[in-house]
Amino acid sequence: MELAYTIKRSDARRKLTITVERDRSVVVHAPRDASEETIRQAVDAKRQWIYEKLQHPQKYQELPHPPGKELVNGESVLYLGRHYQIEIVEDDLDEVQFSHRFLVPTSLTAKRKGALRDWYTARANEKILPRVAQYASLLGVEFKQAKIVNSRYRWGSCTVKNNINLNWRLIKAPMFVIDYVIVHELAHLIEANHTSQFWNIVRTHVPKVEKARAWLIENGQVLEEDL
Repeated sequence: MELAYTIKRSDARRKLTITVERDRSVVVHAPRDASEETIRQAVDAKRQWIYEKLQHPQKYQELPHPPGKELVNGESVLYLGRHYQIEIVEDDLDEVQFSHRFLVPTSLTAKRKGALRDWYTARANEKILPRVAQYASLLGVEFKQAKIVNSRYRWGSCTVKNNINLNWRLIKAPMFVIDYVIVHELAHLIEANHTSQFWNIVRTHVPKVEKARAWLIENGQVLEEDL
């Protein structure tokens, strides 16, 4: 059976790694000078692992018309794992405010989903990024930069330049899930692949690993909605 994959080369990369994204695409991250034959052999060697990952319930094809929420009174949206209602207000506010519910000024309703996305991103920068530094200290690792990004198929990533990228949508998840993703990416600074050593590192710092992974599997597509 032919196995399709995309190759992404980098001058900074020293080791070849393979990832299976949540949209079921297979990506080979390779050093610039890696030959096609070397890459093919690496894919063949991990073929069984790749097929297992492709069948994982957290992997899925993007829905052609994914169900989404609307920015209207009474709709509820997630924030740190809990649902809160939206209230459209006539007040002279120039931004979304949160007080046990989301207060959205009518002036922002034209932005539709973008209005809350900006708020979520700001909260992610405020609440998530400091925890990256805290956990890095606990793990005894150093990263170059941590930032909140808009990613479709990854909750987080650790780049070859030791940058940590985290999806803004994580701010909708419970804190134990956020912590799991943070530690997961930081652990890659110690162990590049998902070896038993890697998972031992993660479980040492995040006891609720299985609960966090289960939560993401169950709620992943809901998180990917902009509301």
